Amino acid sequence: MSGLEDRRQDATRTSREDFASAGSITSVDMAKSDAAKEMEVSSGKENVISIAPSRASTISEEQDEKPQSDTQRPTTLSRTVSVIPEAVIIDRRNRRGLFAQLTIIPEVENAFHYARKTKWFITVIVAFCGMAAPMGSAIVMPVLQEIRLKFGASEVTANMSVAVYMLAMSIFPLWWSSFSETGGRRSVYIISFALFAGFAIVSAVATNIAMLIVFRTLSGGAAASVQAVGAGTIADIWEVKERGRAMGLFYLGPLCGPLFAPIIGGALGQGLGWRSTQWFLVIYAGVTFLLLLFALPETLRPKEQTPITTSQTLPQPSEKDTAAPDLIRVSTRQTLQKTKSILTHTRRIFLDPLYVLTWLRYPPVALTVYYASITFGSLYFLNISIESTFGKPPYNFSTLILGLLYIPSSLGYLLASVFGGRWIDAIMHREATRAGRYDSAGKLIFRPEDRMCENAWIACFLWPIALMWYGWSAEKGVFWLCPMIANFFFGVGSMLIFSLSTTMLTEFMPKRASAGIAINNFVRNLFSFTGAVVADPMIGAIGNGWLCTILGIWSLGSGVVVIWCMKRFGAGWRGRMEEALG
Repeated sequence: MSGLEDRRQDATRTSREDFASAGSITSVDMAKSDAAKEMEVSSGKENVISIAPSRASTISEEQDEKPQSDTQRPTTLSRTVSVIPEAVIIDRRNRRGLFAQLTIIPEVENAFHYARKTKWFITVIVAFCGMAAPMGSAIVMPVLQEIRLKFGASEVTANMSVAVYMLAMSIFPLWWSSFSETGGRRSVYIISFALFAGFAIVSAVATNIAMLIVFRTLSGGAAASVQAVGAGTIADIWEVKERGRAMGLFYLGPLCGPLFAPIIGGALGQGLGWRSTQWFLVIYAGVTFLLLLFALPETLRPKEQTPITTSQTLPQPSEKDTAAPDLIRVSTRQTLQKTKSILTHTRRIFLDPLYVLTWLRYPPVALTVYYASITFGSLYFLNISIESTFGKPPYNFSTLILGLLYIPSSLGYLLASVFGGRWIDAIMHREATRAGRYDSAGKLIFRPEDRMCENAWIACFLWPIALMWYGWSAEKGVFWLCPMIANFFFGVGSMLIFSLSTTMLTEFMPKRASAGIAINNFVRNLFSFTGAVVADPMIGAIGNGWLCTILGIWSLGSGVVVIWCMKRFGAGWRGRMEEALG
């Protein structure tokens, strides 16, 4: 018995030593694995780069033990660390888009992981390209009289060259947006700006008014791709918590286009004639095309592709299938599949872009687009009023001075773009924190309606009052500085609305951001088209004072109703819309 017990004790001791040895080996292996991972992260691999996030993320060691609820603030954080996401660079041969191998900035798997400097550089490029179409619409305003005399056209026909151009800016982006969601952003940019440059060259050598109107309309429709696709690019690279500031900078491009264009057009037209304005657009198109070709990568997140399984392929023919009737049956099936594919592509090209307009049946989209559109339409009423009012008594300003009168509103846009976007983001963070909306990881849960607070109310009252101020001071012939100060405040208030509405639309439909902006672009340019056609006759009929008063009261009332409804019912409407759209 004693020998048996001794053998059992020896076996137990040996088992414990083996277990301890295994545990020691496991610990060493784990330590080596951790060290290897650290060396892997810190080492400079060619296909992996570490880019610091926009803001440090907070992680609690207690979160694994006590997961947080969605409505309560997490417990006190025991440790705060900075999480560095890895931006995986896609091999040059596998990059998407036309001539993608030429880009200086590489394409990455997740565009959120670009460095902040890279994100701002891409944002500036898109904003610069966004100036093209609006600039083309306004650069001819100071030289319309010369164009009319050159081609012997009526004043209405000459004005239609601007109005139809803006109508093209409203329609074409529906197709550009649809193509970008399936074929990628970069290809749409490259194709559209190549067409823009070509049509601008034909416009510059036009021999009659019809030729000028047609090719200017086509060039405007081509350059308008950025109006919708550009906002999609911003949504691709910026997270929700910082998107407001970036969207404000992007929107500064399309707004500064019609403000700088009359200054440039007036200076060029006075010295070199009306054709110089079109050659300026050719040069601008060439510069933007080169920027897009060499500096803009594809940012659209790649869709998950389902691998083709055996069941998805055509069945392999057996010995029986070698008969002639079976061969005919297989050929018929292939023909039907080919016909179905053609019909599918035809529908995608011609009908699918129009389908997004049906999203206007959802109140969050309809109200946001409506309010942004009346603000944009009022902007074009104001621009035309400046040209028609200050070129006549008692002001009698020259063409060059008329162009300079657009600077005050431009300064307002610039100020609201720089500080307004940051303000909107801060408000969104504040509202989410105040409501205690955190997910299980302790991160804030943002909602688009959070952006509509005191900023929206201030803008709602600021720009309509400034519009009425301008109207009556210009009507009574007050010293020019007085209406220009009003224009500055109009620029601040309207820019707050533009950046707010654009950002919210990208968040209502995060997977179809450019489609939401295309809807907004379509409706607002219909309003601006209407403004360009009827503004001058209405000013002549009722004067600046009453015209701006009617627009101001209508806009003020609309703004109050829209903001109140969105704050009161927006969350419920958005939930039902997301459920319906999937």
